[in-house]
Amino acid sequence: MISAGDFRNGVTIEYEGNVYQIIEFQHVKPGKGAAFVRTKLKNIISGGVVEKTFRPTEKCPTARIDRKDMQYLYSDGDLYYFMDTENFEQLAINQDSVGDALKFVKENDMCKVCSYNGNVFSVEPPMFVELVVTDTEPGFKGDTATGATKPAVVETGATVSVPLFVNQDDVIKIDTRTGEYLSRV
Repeated sequence: MISAGDFRNGVTIEYEGNVYQIIEFQHVKPGKGAAFVRTKLKNIISGGVVEKTFRPTEKCPTARIDRKDMQYLYSDGDLYYFMDTENFEQLAINQDSVGDALKFVKENDMCKVCSYNGNVFSVEPPMFVELVVTDTEPGFKGDTATGATKPAVVETGATVSVPLFVNQDDVIKIDTRTGEYLSRV
């Protein structure tokens, strides 16, 4: 059990029969009346975000989320196959649970598979990936003072905005949380 006064970003709680992750919290002490905690909660199963207020003494049970490192093998239609590298068991996860988390993930890359009570609800890609640029316009000199960018397609098929000096067949580093170009490798 965790009291609302101890809420922090990233904590998962069970509330009203659902499992929520705290995205944002704020302790409010108005001039009149009792203090309260204003929160933004993300339903980890459906992905919906709700705003709730709690009294600081309210208690909620903490939800245990299991994150297991698994290797992404391949996709077949709406199913994505992952393998546990310890016991080599394979797990098929449907498109709804994966979403666009694998936009920058190649086959055989490691990912974290998140589950609650044995039910998989999401896949977390690695924070940074290195991918080869398969298609982009050739770079040109001049007009670089403005920090201009151009679209580039990487080997997974995703499109990323890159600086003008990045060429085809370059290996680039991408932040998978934001989808932004970080550097050339």
